[in-house]
Parts: sequence; structure tokens; C-alpha cells
Amino acid sequence: MCCESKRRFLLLYATQKGQAKAIAEEIWQQAGAHGLEADMHCMSEMDKYNLETEKDPVVIVISTTGTGDPPDTARKFVKKIQDKTLPPDHFAHLQYGLLGLGDSEYMFFCNGGRTVDRRLQELGAQHFYDTGLADDCVGLELVVDPWIDGLWLALKEALQLQKEGMNSAVGAVSSSLSTALHAVHELDLSSEVQNLKLEDEGARGSDVLSQKLDDVSLVAPVRDAEPSLIHSVPPVSQSALNTPALPPEYIEVQFQDTQGENPHLSSLISEGATFEVPVTKAVQLTREDAIKTALLLELDIADTAFEYQPGDAFCVICPNNVSEVEQLLHILGLSEKGDDFVCVKVKQGTKKKGASRPQHIPERSTLKFILTWCLEIRAIPKKAFLRALVECTSDVGEKRRLQELCSRQGASDYTRFIRDSNVCLLDLLHAFPSCKPSLSLLIEHLPKLQARSYSVSSSNLYQPGRLCFVFNVVEFPAGPSRPVSRKGVCTGWLAELVAPLLHPSKNTLDTKGESCSTEKISIFPRPNNAFHLPADPSVPFIMVGPGTGISPFVGFLQHRQKLREQHPDWDFGEAWLFFGCRHQDRDYLFKQLRCFLENGTLTHLKVCFSRDSSTAQVAPPKYVQDVLRLCAKEVARVLLKERGYFYVCGDKKHMADDVSDAVVDILSMEMEADKLEAMKILAMLREAKRYLQDVWS
Repeated sequence: MCCESKRRFLLLYATQKGQAKAIAEEIWQQAGAHGLEADMHCMSEMDKYNLETEKDPVVIVISTTGTGDPPDTARKFVKKIQDKTLPPDHFAHLQYGLLGLGDSEYMFFCNGGRTVDRRLQELGAQHFYDTGLADDCVGLELVVDPWIDGLWLALKEALQLQKEGMNSAVGAVSSSLSTALHAVHELDLSSEVQNLKLEDEGARGSDVLSQKLDDVSLVAPVRDAEPSLIHSVPPVSQSALNTPALPPEYIEVQFQDTQGENPHLSSLISEGATFEVPVTKAVQLTREDAIKTALLLELDIADTAFEYQPGDAFCVICPNNVSEVEQLLHILGLSEKGDDFVCVKVKQGTKKKGASRPQHIPERSTLKFILTWCLEIRAIPKKAFLRALVECTSDVGEKRRLQELCSRQGASDYTRFIRDSNVCLLDLLHAFPSCKPSLSLLIEHLPKLQARSYSVSSSNLYQPGRLCFVFNVVEFPAGPSRPVSRKGVCTGWLAELVAPLLHPSKNTLDTKGESCSTEKISIFPRPNNAFHLPADPSVPFIMVGPGTGISPFVGFLQHRQKLREQHPDWDFGEAWLFFGCRHQDRDYLFKQLRCFLENGTLTHLKVCFSRDSSTAQVAPPKYVQDVLRLCAKEVARVLLKERGYFYVCGDKKHMADDVSDAVVDILSMEMEADKLEAMKILAMLREAKRYLQDVWS
């Protein structure tokens, strides 16, 4: 290839949190070694590419956000290709391969990628390479790595066909890829994909660290047969390693003597208007001896243009933990410079294509501002970051272990000791003390600190000018890979912020004995397009919300109560609520639900307590799905005969799937149909937006 110009392909990515962009950059970096040139753009940069006239192969990497939406950076693109006036041969000239990213914990797995893939096919585009669907639930790399390995052969064949004017034969390319992909056709992450053998993949597109056994002996001796974050066992400890290519440096940080002001937090948000609002009330809903601590916060939005409906969500802009920022500054040797202003710019002569300062990093601010408000220092380090950290590590044993953790051979160790253990940069720097990364490296590799989303737990009709929300204070216990316990970034910060409201002292009370705290937080709306009350109040509905999953339903009931008061002549359908928690006396979050029952707002209230002992001859149901089964006839009647709505809110992994299974069983039993038929009915309810979920993992 040395005498030929590199063949071009178009590389598009659409990302929400940076993962799709990082994978696209990996493809871009590897392309040169294969004699190819990737013309890379974010999907939102629609002025820089044109699929209507694109003649070269197109590679798309796209993530999924929310409950199955394309990422924000793909919305304009998706809206454009969804135009119903486009003819079925609109993209007949287009050859493409698509890699979708998702999380099978959510119902609409990889729906962002599937939506684009399906629409491109409908408009006549042809695959030159099989679609890959990677699952963040078990590790994206299980699909991403072999998909990228097989991409190069597919691209070269597609470009060769194009060169020979044989576009009609494009469809044959996919079938020739089975060898490159190890017979993984559509790389949809199912059980067989998890068994992919990555160890024999060779060195394609990566740096090969062929260390001799005498080099390996320099690693600190393993004291037992069990691997850990800081040491390995054979075969990994004795293997030659295939690691990612070293990402090029592209950021330069300059310290400045001048003073000034940090940017306003609103400048960090691209989603629209932000609102700084006071916290007017905080209530602990759980008893001190409850397993989880649940708090209710009330915000004053009266003097803002913030609008919401019950069922909507909103986002809180939160900082990193102060102590963790200080620790990071100390390890970086910058404790004395936290309040110094720095200028962040692109490094001259960088080899990174299209390098630019990350949008979430201000051009000028204090170092502490960047580490506190801009970078997700709790993020699980990607393999490319580990590869870069290798170059900052002086101890031979530590260097080798970091190489193993980012290598193909160490894939299971990475999953076990970093990904599944929720290890962050600070944990790594404590575990590998000779690793001394630069500030610029952190800015290059740490993702944007994301605002945290919460369900609204109030109605503006019931409480004008007020917005309430409920959350559990998240706890991460200490473990082998994490020396100290931690609270959630946002929930821990909020709990600390409102402590004076929860436990007022004489210093925080005014002369009337009321709290005079004026703590403010910055928020912005995140409307939900579907998770709202039925437009017709006469339509019955069922709400299932154990634990803090009850949050949006309190808003539903407040709204419904006010509507009943304002419109006594309206016909209101049945309203069912299924609630569950561990202990009736410790974490029954809203005992005032009975008030809604007594005034007729709520027709049926079913509660269960999973950890309370019972002396009853027949044990009461423990979980909401068990109570649903006891009400099978009524549930089926509401859904099938009365065309009602079904809402589920709460934990995905331990509740929402069980509720879904219970509904399938109920439909199957009451319709006297087989399970497959019942699953089809449930799918139709989802499609009609009558079975709705607001869930998290």
C-alpha cells in the first residue's frame, strides 16, 4: 500500500456519554495501519457530510439513551431520514456497516442503532458488513473488538467492488465475512456471543506486547492462585499481550497567573435553559434503621419559567465529591494549584484527526472547577485510558498489570476487577502508586460529568410553584478493588447539602424557629413524551411503583385529586396503585397514600412488605408482582376490556422484568392463551403506549 493513496470511508458516530465517540476514534486510529483513511464526523455535523451523494462505504457507531431513544447528537439525523416522503430507493447507492451500543437491562436494547439501521434499509441502503449490537450490561468489548477486527476485510472488499464497478455484488460481501467474525453473524449480544474466544484474535489493529518470560518474572510474585486488581495468574501473567493502540495526545494545559471568574454552570449544559432554584424543604421518608435512606426534596420554581407535567423527569447539575477532588489534586502533585486558572487548548502538532477542546471543558477556568464540575472522575476507565496510563507508570510490575487489564488476554480480568467492581480513576491511582498521569491526560480520557436525572414527584396544579422529587442516597460499599465506601455523586452531595434542613440547629433557624437555609441547585427539564396520565380521565389505569418507584405516581395522584375538585362533573376511571417496600414501619415512603384512597382519588391501594415476618396461616405476598397475580382478573379487565393503561416505575433488574413476566402470566391465564400469544399482546400494549415504564438499573 505504500505506493497507493489511502482509500477513504466515511465514519459517523452519535454519542450521549462519549462511548460511541471513543469507539469511533479507535476505528479512526486503526484505519491507517490497514491502508485506509476514515473521514470521521459526529452525526450532528450534517454540514460536513452528505449521505445523499456519498459514494464511499459508511461506518456508523451509535449509542442508545433513555429507554430506547437515539442519542441527542443523532436526533436531527433520525428526524431527517424518518421523513415519510423519501422514496424507497433514496439511499440505494449507499453501502454501510453499523455498530449499535446499548444495555440489555433496558427493554429497547440498542434501539438507537436498530432505528437507524431499519430506516436505512427501508430507504434502499445495503449492508457491506453485518450489524453489531454491543451490550454494556456484560461488556461492550465482547462485541466491539471482534466487530472492528472483521471490519477491515469487509471495507477492503467493498472498496474493491466499488473500484471495479461491481456495486451490484455488494450483497455478497456479508456472507464472506464469517471467517473474520468467527461465525458471529449479527453480533447481537446473546449467550453465544459471551463465549467468543478473544485470546486467539492475533494482533490486528493493536499494539502487540510480546514480552518474554524473563520480563514477566519482573512482576511481583503472586502470593495465591487468585487474581486481583493488582496481580494476575497464568495464563494471563505469562501471555504475550494484544493491547489497544496508544491514543495520541492532543490536549495542552497552561497555568496562568491572572485571576478571574469561573464560567457559569449553565455554560456546561447543551440541553437548553438551566434554572438555579432554592431547596425549600427536605424530609427523610425512611426510619434511621432502614436499609436505604430515602429523602424528599422540595424546590421553589415559582420565579422561573420551568414547566413540567406529572411523569416528567428533570436533571440536577451536581459536582464531584470535594474530598475526592482534593485527593486527586494531591496525587497529581497539584494541591497548591487548585485555585489557579488554567488555559486548555489543542496541542500543536497532535496526530489526532480533527482534535478540538472537549465541549464540556471551558477554555479558561480554575483547575479545581474542571475537576469538580466538568469531569466524571468516578467514571469506569476505558481500556484506551488504561493503555495511556501504562506510559505514566514507572514500576515494572504495575506497568505489566495495567497492560494486562487493557489487553485481549486480560478481558475477563478487566470485566471482573474494573468494570463489575465499579473501579474509578482514584481507585486505580491508589492501587498503582507509581502511575502519575498528567492533567492533560485526564482531560483527554475522562468523560463529561453528567447531570443526574430524577422523576418529578408532584403536580404543579396541586402545588403551584413547587417541584418535589424523591431519591435513595446511593451507597457503594468498600471492597477488594475499592478501599473506601462512597455515596453516589449526586445523591451524596444532595444529602450533605440539605443536612441543615433535615437536622436544623439553633444556628440555622430564624427567630420564628423555621429554617433559613437558602441552598440552591441548578436544574433543567427532561420532559417525558409518554409517561403521563391518560389524556382521557375516564380511562382506568394501574400504577406499579415499589420503593422510590412510587415517586411519579404521587404526582399523578395529586394532579388527579385537583382535577376531581375542579371538574366534579367529569367521569374518572379506576386508579390502582401497587406499592411495596421492605418494612412497613421503616420504609413505607408515603403513608398518606391512604388519604388519596379515602377521598376517592385512588380506587385501590395494594401494599406488600418483603422483609416483615407474618404469623398468618397463609403468608401474605412479598413483592408487587405477587400482589398483581392475586388481582389477575381485575388487571386483565382493565387492560383488555376497558383499554386501560399500565405504568411501572423503579428498579429494572430486580422488579420491572418480574412485573412484566407477571402481566404475561395474567394475560395468558385470563385469555386462556399460550404464553407466546400473551407476550404478543403485551408487545402491542407497549407499541400503543399503554404499557409504560420509567425504570433504572
